[in-house]
Amino acid sequence: MEFSEVDILQIEEKGLTTKEVERQLQIFKRGNIKVDIQEAATVGNGIFAYDEKTKHAFIEKFEAEKDKLEVLKFVPASGAATRMFKALHNFATDFNPEKESLRDYLDKVNDKSLQLFFEKMENLPFYKKAKQQVEINDADFSNKSTNEQKLQLVKTMLYEDGLNLSNLPKGLVPFHAYPNYTATAFEEHLHSAAKFIAIKGLAKLHFTVAEKDKEKFEAEFQAIKKRVEKDTETRFEITYSFQDPKTDTIAATKENNAFRDEENKLFFRPGGHGALIENLNQQKADLIFVKNIDNVVVSDVRSKMVEMKKMLGGKLLALQSQIFNYLEKLDSNTVSEPELDEIAKYLEEELFVSGLSEFTNFNKTDKIKLLHEKLNRPLRVCGMVKNEGEAGGGPFLVKDDKGEISLQIIEGAQIDKENEKQLQLLNNSTHFNPVDIVCGTKDYKGDHFQLDDFVNEKMSFIANKTKDGKALKALERPGLWNGGMAYWNTVFIEVPVETFNPVKTVADLLKPSHQVDK
Repeated sequence: MEFSEVDILQIEEKGLTTKEVERQLQIFKRGNIKVDIQEAATVGNGIFAYDEKTKHAFIEKFEAEKDKLEVLKFVPASGAATRMFKALHNFATDFNPEKESLRDYLDKVNDKSLQLFFEKMENLPFYKKAKQQVEINDADFSNKSTNEQKLQLVKTMLYEDGLNLSNLPKGLVPFHAYPNYTATAFEEHLHSAAKFIAIKGLAKLHFTVAEKDKEKFEAEFQAIKKRVEKDTETRFEITYSFQDPKTDTIAATKENNAFRDEENKLFFRPGGHGALIENLNQQKADLIFVKNIDNVVVSDVRSKMVEMKKMLGGKLLALQSQIFNYLEKLDSNTVSEPELDEIAKYLEEELFVSGLSEFTNFNKTDKIKLLHEKLNRPLRVCGMVKNEGEAGGGPFLVKDDKGEISLQIIEGAQIDKENEKQLQLLNNSTHFNPVDIVCGTKDYKGDHFQLDDFVNEKMSFIANKTKDGKALKALERPGLWNGGMAYWNTVFIEVPVETFNPVKTVADLLKPSHQVDK
């Protein structure tokens, strides 16, 4: 494709090259590459399920070793609250209390979560504040019909002359109403971090945020700092980063040419959460816990979540200790053939690593080289939850283009649903990914892996979007915990469903896990 001088300047300002843009346009022409699922990972076949004694042993290991390490909580938090309030936006736009009742509207849209919202909206953490605000804005509020009042309350929650919740980052929306204060998702992450990653009274957290929102997060922390530090007896070191503009991707037309906006400029879009592998790569902690901003719980049920975090961390430390020991043996001149067989068995049974079928035919030098390459990778331990109707990517054993099978977290959009066998494997899956991950990103010599080296670029994804009313194709980079970690060593562990409490819609805040016992 020929780029004008203006195009080239725009590309270079993004930190990109014309070669990279051309590579991205070729992906549009190629189309999505569907994954080749071999099996759904299940308990006993890709997912470990531990008894209480074993879990406790991992918890003890984590607690015994964490004070000698640097531990960090990494929270993707750049998402806006807009999608969370989508049904309320539709209601505020479409509902006319003079022409229909609320009951008729709810029957028409047939949205169960919206119905729950109106049935129990008084239990929302921001309801009282919204009601106070609407009464300030409208002195005649109490004289209006119930339908008019509900419409006005919704608009007050959403828009700028009220609480303006829809325009906040999701992390700063009030999630939980305690007797003396309301807590945002951001604050709840501080409370939980204090329970399991604090070392000598200091907890370190890193939030990836939209650049325009950083000051809002900083202001929120200053507003709650004194109270949270007193309640948790913990100090907090909080850092932020933004998605690098050079991870933005070119948009394409349906003909797979570069999409241009109304000013005839090339149009770039954020590359999805997979772009955050760059942000994760900048973190230098020994253990990094990854959890989404909206997956938090109230204080009454926090202890169970914390125990599972410690268990995952202890499992990673146990794995890492053994892997590092094996790598040091492989570096020595004294490793024996039986030890090489032991290492190969460990890779197959603990890490579900394939590609060792012809291992016994290799000479000793080639065995050492292969085992070293398989072991010396970033490591992640991922909690997996039993399917109970919640959406989420799942754990599968997947064959790559080299014929090797490995554990992967796969999203539904990556699966060829027109292939009956692949669809059946998807339907037979027993667990899904709640994004409850602990990462080890240092090698056995203490050096940091370059995480870009372990991304499967072929797992990028093309989605259909619009811009200025025109259809376009968007390119999302391989997901952070999907293709972004495709070549990591991976272990899946079953964790209780109670540890997964995402807030995808405002009605989710009315679930028991987000309600404080009065």
